Amino acid sequence: LGLGPPRGDQAVTPLPSRRMEASCLELALEGERLCKAGDFKAGVAFFEAAVQVGTEDLKTLSAIYSQLGNAYFYLKEYARALEFHKHDLLLARTIGDRMGEAKASGNLGNTLKVLGRFDEAVVCCQRHLDIAQEQGDKVGEARALYNIGNVYHAKGKQLSWNAVQDPGHLPPDVRETLRRASEFYERNLALVKELGDRAAQGRAYGNLGNAHYLLGNFTEATTFHRERLAIAKEFGDKAAERRAYSNLGNAHIFLGRFDVAAEYYKKTLQLSRQLRDQAVEAQACYSLGNTYTLLQDYERAAEYHLRHLLIAQELADRVGEGRACWSLGNAYVSMGSPAQALTFAKKHLQISQEIGDRNGELTARMNVAQLQLALGRLTSPAAAEKPDLAGYEAQAEGAGPVLPVGDRLGCAQVPGGSGGCWVQPSRAGRGQK
Repeated sequence: LGLGPPRGDQAVTPLPSRRMEASCLELALEGERLCKAGDFKAGVAFFEAAVQVGTEDLKTLSAIYSQLGNAYFYLKEYARALEFHKHDLLLARTIGDRMGEAKASGNLGNTLKVLGRFDEAVVCCQRHLDIAQEQGDKVGEARALYNIGNVYHAKGKQLSWNAVQDPGHLPPDVRETLRRASEFYERNLALVKELGDRAAQGRAYGNLGNAHYLLGNFTEATTFHRERLAIAKEFGDKAAERRAYSNLGNAHIFLGRFDVAAEYYKKTLQLSRQLRDQAVEAQACYSLGNTYTLLQDYERAAEYHLRHLLIAQELADRVGEGRACWSLGNAYVSMGSPAQALTFAKKHLQISQEIGDRNGELTARMNVAQLQLALGRLTSPAAAEKPDLAGYEAQAEGAGPVLPVGDRLGCAQVPGGSGGCWVQPSRAGRGQK
């Protein structure tokens, strides 16, 4: 990645210095090889050894700092990544390497974004954009536009977590941030179309779909996600295809097209099995259970919630297991089967107590009491044919709709809303990226 042997036209250096250069370069090249193979920890060791040996070639040292920053980023050691990308930026400026400065600025922006330092990240990404435009680097310009969009998108999602509101009902500052994200994604899309980069177009369409979803522009979101789906199929990218189906399902829920949403979630489920991703399979089952609840097909809802429960148990996901039990209780209440509902309500109570979920525990206690009361009435001679479950807290634990998934690594789902049955399952129901 920018490392290579000295050119033949370079001045001849003294023998000890040449040995040092060779040793530094050899270590760096081995570090690069290891990182390409996915062994970032070993790669870091070789890069740091190369820095210790040292080199008088500042371009080589800049490349090593850049790769150290990238390796630490993949190891999720973001403070260390930031440190080395700063070193790279300083060196690039020292030697007047404008393209190197642009690359280092972009890397700094991405690292600052992950650290939640969004305003600083925008400054760095904007510098990357300015230099790319100055140098006539269209590929770099497209990358910078995409990265700025990512920063605003991540900031908008973080702000929406604090707002705790459903898509389309966000405060003005959150909407403006997401609007800026969409603006930069649109500019990126126009440029990558010009460059004929279909893979980059797919990423732009997916993120535009997610941003418009959060803004409440559900029809526009479906248009972008269909484009994303087409490109995923074109490349045979099953993971991206699965994400597109899930996001299309989510958007159709808010359009009130529950039947269409169910078909998209079934495709999500099918692909999750092909990909052998149990966490995503659990989420698809959970979404299908909720969708069939909205369609008032409670037997099918129970079937999918039971599948979710079994996967949550396999993954030892107690939070997901609790949510599944709560959903199954709701389904059996709707089917007029309070005895079965009580079994799951008690299980929900037990799990809520175990994991310290105070809200879940309060909801479960109320549900257990209501169901026991209803069953007590059923055993009395004056009991009606159908139990009175009007006080059953079927909606109390709602944590908002299942929201869209980022179209690239690290773009997280956003909880929102304050009620309703559309609850995001934990761990066993997460896993989309």
